[in-house]
Amino acid sequence: MEEIRPQYHLTIYIDNVFCDPIEHVSCPRSIIVSYNNQVITLKNHNFFGGAELEALMGDVLLTLPYTHNGVRVVSSSLDLFLSIPQLNVDVSFGATGFSINLPFQHFGNNTQGHCGTCNNNKADDCMIPGGILVDDCSVMADYWAASGVNDEMCTPPTALPTVGGDIKPTPKPCKAHPDCFLLGSELFEACHAHVSPENFFMGCEYDSCHMSNPAVVCTSLQSYARSCSQLGICVHWRNYTNLCNIECAEDKVFNPCGPAEPPSCDDIPEQRTITVPTEGCFCPEGTMLFNKDSGVCVSKCGCMDASGTPREFDEVFEYNCEECVCERASKSVTCKPKSCPGGNPEVCTEPGFVLVNYTDPSEPCCSKQVCNCDVSMCPPLDKKCNIGYAPILDVPEGKCCPEIKCEPKKVCVHKNTEYEPGTTIPVIDCQECKCTWDVDPKSQFFKIKCGFVQCNEKCDPGYEYIDDFSDCCGKCVQTHCVVNIDGVNHVLQEGASLPTSNPGCDKITCSKVNGQFITVKYTVQCPPFNISNCQPGTVQLSADGCCHVCVDQIKGCQVQSIRDFIKHNDCQSEKKMDLAFCGGDCNSFSRYANPGLSSCSCCQATRSSNRTVDLACVNGDIINHTYIHVEECSCSRTKCHEAEVSQTLAETSRRKRSVRFP
Repeated sequence: MEEIRPQYHLTIYIDNVFCDPIEHVSCPRSIIVSYNNQVITLKNHNFFGGAELEALMGDVLLTLPYTHNGVRVVSSSLDLFLSIPQLNVDVSFGATGFSINLPFQHFGNNTQGHCGTCNNNKADDCMIPGGILVDDCSVMADYWAASGVNDEMCTPPTALPTVGGDIKPTPKPCKAHPDCFLLGSELFEACHAHVSPENFFMGCEYDSCHMSNPAVVCTSLQSYARSCSQLGICVHWRNYTNLCNIECAEDKVFNPCGPAEPPSCDDIPEQRTITVPTEGCFCPEGTMLFNKDSGVCVSKCGCMDASGTPREFDEVFEYNCEECVCERASKSVTCKPKSCPGGNPEVCTEPGFVLVNYTDPSEPCCSKQVCNCDVSMCPPLDKKCNIGYAPILDVPEGKCCPEIKCEPKKVCVHKNTEYEPGTTIPVIDCQECKCTWDVDPKSQFFKIKCGFVQCNEKCDPGYEYIDDFSDCCGKCVQTHCVVNIDGVNHVLQEGASLPTSNPGCDKITCSKVNGQFITVKYTVQCPPFNISNCQPGTVQLSADGCCHVCVDQIKGCQVQSIRDFIKHNDCQSEKKMDLAFCGGDCNSFSRYANPGLSSCSCCQATRSSNRTVDLACVNGDIINHTYIHVEECSCSRTKCHEAEVSQTLAETSRRKRSVRFP
C-alpha cells in the first residue's frame, strides 16, 4: 500500500516467499512499514510450526513494546501489532496472515496497491498501475512490485493483461479439508450476516489443495475469526479442530478476543494503548501483567525483586541475605544487609579440629566460627603392633584423628612367628604340632595342639625299614632291584638275572653301583627288516636266532642303468645317456647228495630294442649310431663248467667230513 498523492508519507510493503517444500505457493515473510523517517519490519522466521516473530529497525532487533516518533509496536503471544495513533492506523502480522486497517478520513481515495483504493468500493480493488481493472486480483498482484525492498528487485510483468481477462484453466477437482467447512457452520453463524465466509472458504479450499502442510487451513479460520472479533463477535473456534490448538503457559489462559496490548501495572492512563482484539494467552481474570516486559501475572501491583518475583507494596522479604522492602513511593525494592547475632568463637583443643565458618540451615545468611574436624591436620600415625596383632584404625567418639588399635589376628604364635590354622609348627622333636581353630581365651590367639610323631614303617617292595637313632623315625632303604613286567613287580638280588620270554636275545640283571641298585636290560638290536625287500624263499633267522635276515631283492637279476657318453670309434654323443644293462645275482648250486648234478643261471636280457642317437665325430661329421637298449632282464639257465663243479663238490665233501669226523 502506498499513497497516490503523498500526504502522510506512509507506505506498507508485503514481502512474500515460497513457503511450501512441494507446492509452488507463497506466504508473507514480513510486513515493512515506512513512516515518519522510520522503516520498521515485522518478520516471521518460521513457516512450519510455531511462528518466530520479531520487529526490526533496519537490522536492529527492537525491544517490545516499542514507542518512538509516533509509532508503537507491541507483541501478543501470536501476533505483532504496529499502531500509528495519530493516524488511527493498525497493522497486525502473524504466522497465519496479516491485516491493515486505514481510516477513511485520512486515506480516502488516496491509496493504491494490493489493498486497492480506499473508497469502500470493492469493484475497483483489482486495479493495476495505470487505472486498468482486471477480473482476477491474483493477476493484479504481480503488477504492484516494490523495488529496493530488502535489497531485492521485483520485476513486474512486461505485458498488460488482456481486456476481459484471460481464460482460466479448469482447476483439477479437489476436496477442501473438513475444517474448512467450519466457516459456514453454526459455529460462525452469528458472524455470517456481517462478514461473508465465502472468500475465506475459497482461500481455505485453495490452501488445503495446494499446501502440503494441513495446518495451513488455520490461516483462513483465524482470519475470519479476526474479522468477526473486530465487529465484537467472539468465536471460540479452536476447540473444534485438532490442527489449530494453542498451548498456554501454566499461569496464562487462552482468550480468542483478548486485547492486543494487555493491561499491566505500568500502564499510563493518558497513554493510548492498542485495543485491537486478538487471540492469545493472557493473564487470568482478576490479574494483570506486572509490566510489559516480564510476562508475569499479578493480582496486585508492586515491585519486582532481583529474581523476577513480583512483590506487593510495603512487603518485607529476605533476598540474597539482605532484608528488603517494596517501597510504594518509588515502586522499587530497597535492601540492606541482614544483621546476625554475635557470639564468641569456639576454642579448638583436640588434635585435628580447626576453626571454620559454619552456616546454620535455619539461618542460611548468618555464619559463626566452630571447631570442625580436618583430618589433614592430624599428627602422623607411627604406632606398630607386635607379632600376631593387626593395626585397626579407629576414631573414638568425639575425636577427630584416628587412633591405631592392635587386635589379635586369627593365627597361632610361636617364637615370634605367625602360623595359619592347619599348618604344622616345629615345637618339640619327635612331636607333631599344628595350629588349630580353637581360641585361647587369655591370648585370643588360636591354640597349638601337639602329639607324638607316628612313624610309617611300611616300605615298598625292594625296600626294608631301618631304624635311625639320630632321628625320630627310621627310613626305608633299598635292598633289592625291582622290575615291573606287565604290571607285576619282580624283586632281584644283586647279581641275579630275571628269565625272559626270549632268553637268547633279552637279559635283565640287578647291579649295585655306588650303593645304588640299578636294573640293566640287555637286548639284541636287530637291523631294520622289511620282508617286501627280500627275494622269495631267502628269509631266515640270524645265527643267534634273534633277528630275521634275507637276500635283498635289489641284489637279484634286474634292469640297471648308468649314465655315460655313447662312443663309437672317434665319435661320441653330445650329452650323457641312460644306458641300461642286466645285473644281479642268479641262483646256482651243486647238490652234495648227487655229485655231478648242478644248476647254473646267469642274468641276461629277455627283451630289448634298438635305439638311434647322433654322434659328433672329431672330423666334424655327425653320424647316426644304433645301440641296443635293454628293457627286461631275467635269470636264464646255462651250462655249468664241469671242472669247477667237480672241484666244488670235492671241497664240500672234504669240509663235511672234517665236520663229522674231527
